[in-house]
Parts: sequence; structure tokens; C-alpha cells
Amino acid sequence: MRGIRKDSNQLKGHPLTAQRCLLLDIIHNSSEPIDARELYRRASSKDRSVSMATIYRSLRLFKELGLIDKMRLGLMHSCYEISHSMEHQHIICQCCGKVIEFESPLLTELIRNLQREHNFNVTRAELCLEGYCQQCKEEAERNR
Repeated sequence: MRGIRKDSNQLKGHPLTAQRCLLLDIIHNSSEPIDARELYRRASSKDRSVSMATIYRSLRLFKELGLIDKMRLGLMHSCYEISHSMEHQHIICQCCGKVIEFESPLLTELIRNLQREHNFNVTRAELCLEGYCQQCKEEAERNR
């Protein structure tokens, strides 16, 4: 993982504690973006000394160090994932919260064209599409 030197116990100059290692490992191995509560649930099942304060402090540090990305889902809900060198986007179900990651060559081409056209260096692109997954859509139709 970027920023972590295997030969030391440092995380870009910050102590690499066992709890931080555990949290990064959980985020890294999560198949989809993870919120703070789920991260706490998974971490505390492995290390009972992990607190919500530890979760929030660590997430803030990881974000500042560029190790994770933070996505806002609605007004009050945030999820986190390991930063990727390749941009990807998200489709989010407004009912169940399912997150689907996708890459779009069209978006990549659009960014390249905009950079060239406006002599602008895009360092981050974020596209979040919201709607209803197939399962929630079918369930809503059955309940009509």
C-alpha cells in the first residue's frame, strides 16, 4: 500500500499502530466502500480495544495522507475506500445503499478533451449516479 514502508513502523511519518494496520487492512480487503460503523463492527470483532473515536481519527488521518478516498452518500452518510491510481465512479442504490463501482472510457475521454481544450490539469474526477438497483426496483413494483 502506498505510504507504508514495510521496513518500519511508520505511516508517512505517523506511528503505524496495530489498530491502524487493522483498519487499513479491513478497508483494503473490503469488496465495496465501507462506512465508519461497518469498519468499527469489523475491527472491534478482531480487537475489542478499537473505539469509534479511533475509527474517526484514523479515517481522517488516512484521508489526509491520501491513502483512502471519502465518498458522500446523501447528506449525512460517508463511505471510504483505498485510493486508486485509476479513477472509477459509483452507482448507488437510494434504497438499500448498494454501491457499484464502474470505469468509463467515455468519461476518461471527456476528461482528456477538457484538459486539452481548457489547458487544465484534472487531478480528480468524481461521478456518482444514484437510483435503484434491480432488486429494490422489483420489490417496489411488487408492493404497488
